[in-house]
Amino acid sequence: MAARGSGRRGAGSGGARGPDPQEEPPPPLQAVLGADSFNRRFFPISKDRPRVLLPLANVAMIDYTLEFLTATGVEETFVFCCWKSVEIKEHLLKSKWCRRTSPNKVRIMTSDLYRSLGDVLRDVDAKSLVRSDFLLVSGDVVSNINVSAALEEHRKRRKLEKNVSVMTMIFKASSPGHHARCQEDDIILAMDSTTNRVLHYQRTQGLKRFRFPMSLFQSNIETVEVRHDLLDCHISICAPQVAELFTDNFDYQTRDDFVRGLLVNEEVLGNQIHMHVTTEEYGARVSNLLMYEAVCSDIIRRWVYPLTPEMNFTDDATQSYTHSKHNIYRGAEVSLGQGSVLDENVLIGQGTVIGSNCSITNSVIGQNCKIGDDVILDGAFLWNGVHVADRVKIQQSIVCDEAEVKEGAILNPHCVLTSQVVVGPDIVLLEGTVISLHSPDEEEEDDDEFSDDSGVNKEESKVKLKGYNKAEVGSEGRGYLWKAADGSEADEEEQRQSLWGPTLNPEQESESESDLSQDSEQPDSRAASPQLDDVKVFQNEVLGTLQRGEEENISCDNLVLEINSLKYAYNIGLKEVMQVLSKVVLEFPLQQLDKGLDSQHYCVMLIPLLKNWSPVFKNYIKRASDHLDALSAIEEFFLEHDGLRTSIAKVLMTFYQLEILAEEMILCWFSQRDTSEKGRQLRKNQQLQKFIQWLEEAEEESSEGDQD
Repeated sequence: MAARGSGRRGAGSGGARGPDPQEEPPPPLQAVLGADSFNRRFFPISKDRPRVLLPLANVAMIDYTLEFLTATGVEETFVFCCWKSVEIKEHLLKSKWCRRTSPNKVRIMTSDLYRSLGDVLRDVDAKSLVRSDFLLVSGDVVSNINVSAALEEHRKRRKLEKNVSVMTMIFKASSPGHHARCQEDDIILAMDSTTNRVLHYQRTQGLKRFRFPMSLFQSNIETVEVRHDLLDCHISICAPQVAELFTDNFDYQTRDDFVRGLLVNEEVLGNQIHMHVTTEEYGARVSNLLMYEAVCSDIIRRWVYPLTPEMNFTDDATQSYTHSKHNIYRGAEVSLGQGSVLDENVLIGQGTVIGSNCSITNSVIGQNCKIGDDVILDGAFLWNGVHVADRVKIQQSIVCDEAEVKEGAILNPHCVLTSQVVVGPDIVLLEGTVISLHSPDEEEEDDDEFSDDSGVNKEESKVKLKGYNKAEVGSEGRGYLWKAADGSEADEEEQRQSLWGPTLNPEQESESESDLSQDSEQPDSRAASPQLDDVKVFQNEVLGTLQRGEEENISCDNLVLEINSLKYAYNIGLKEVMQVLSKVVLEFPLQQLDKGLDSQHYCVMLIPLLKNWSPVFKNYIKRASDHLDALSAIEEFFLEHDGLRTSIAKVLMTFYQLEILAEEMILCWFSQRDTSEKGRQLRKNQQLQKFIQWLEEAEEESSEGDQD
């Protein structure tokens, strides 16, 4: 798992001197937007319409995401589509985002091969689409966050820390239980309070107790802060190396895979993840129907200002609304019958006709809907062209495009009628009822697919062998009841959670006490130190790898891959890797010839090896501690080989000239006072002292040149 992006970075300042060139302005900000969910969370709704085009307060979700990106300064957005890509492309081409005057140029990328976010980012890398830092979002993110401050912090970190930080995740401070916090997205994380670096990241769904590696609290970090008051906005500022790392690691399929992989393997890959927390702005992802209701309600209540209905940020003539008190929004040509009351938080689309004596509250009604008399809508979401007959009651439910609810029907909370479904008359749908024109049998045929939209390209006119069950949809109904095939409660609950997301059940134990007590006895794999025998075996394996690399002319990238795999196999920490690698390379000439090799011949053999393998060292030496670990290993080698001590200056000069070790770190190592007597004697070596004096004088000249 080589960090190709980080491997390209130089480790030290080397011989480069003189003032820095003038800083260039940052390149145009780009974004990568995933327009496919790569899951079935909105099944069967998304069989008829791709998830990013589902209407949120009568506007397609993807339009909110693009407006957020444009407002935050993005000038080029790559929209990646797979299933239903024709519909997404058609929507975008008709929108303001594809006009010549748009400040955000939208590039539509389509492929049948995208099966995950990982596939998308690997394609980004293969096509070299991003030139610098970019925003990574999905097409169901709604936000008014100004990421300028977070972007500035991200760029400053990368400049100061030599591109070590590759991602900045955006969070919003939000207390647990907040309606806009999706339980399946709830996280607990540990961070370095001083630098905002993410140290540990864990999803909390189904967990009542959390575990943290002991290494977090045994490190040199002064203040480790554990936070459970954050809402993940699913907005990430990424360095170009992120796409490269997805290419290098084919097991990364999601952003969570990437975050976990980098945190677990941070010592080897040398990359870090940071975070930015906003307190006042809004950011949320519509990951299920509970979040759909919550975000839609927040838009109506103006929590996402300026993304409010009357602003008409899409420049669509059909999306013109007037706003009045109690958050009542009415489109053009809306007719309201006598005695009907719009209580509060109501949005009514253009051309909708509402009968008399209706009561409507906390609801969204699409365009060209027909509402009969004596209708009660409470928390209802009706899409375009819906017909609701007299005496209907709908609570906290979703009725999709051109569906029809006949006289006297009652929809209890969490019912879903997909497009063109008909129910009634005089039928009561129980809580959680889902009815679709797509038979559940189609779901079984689609089991091997990956996306929400699996199976949508099959023949729509496919003959249904099974008729409609009138007991389920009413005497004039049209549609199929979606329920578990075997009728088991567990399967039905799984189906409900797929659409609506998990609900909090405080009595449900995610892990038994016995499991917890057993687990607590197991040491954390990250915190455990490798056994001495493992280090010895690891050293022999690294030696064998380098010998084979020398004989077969294996590239350094492949050598790094092999060393990393050995590190994981033997649970070796980065400090041990640095010690072993330095020791093996320095001993390599001794392994090839007589151990009594003199200093001059030793350097003649060693220097070409250091030149060949310098990329391997640079892959691991990035931080100050890495430099000091390597120098400590070099010192230990020469203390063990008295006959070669006079060559230490030449060896260190080579490390310096190859830009493996930085001059300031060599000077820091040399000035260490807590060394052994042998270490102090080593530092009295005349050649070494001359080299150190040369470094100090060169540093002074460089400082004077910078001042001039």
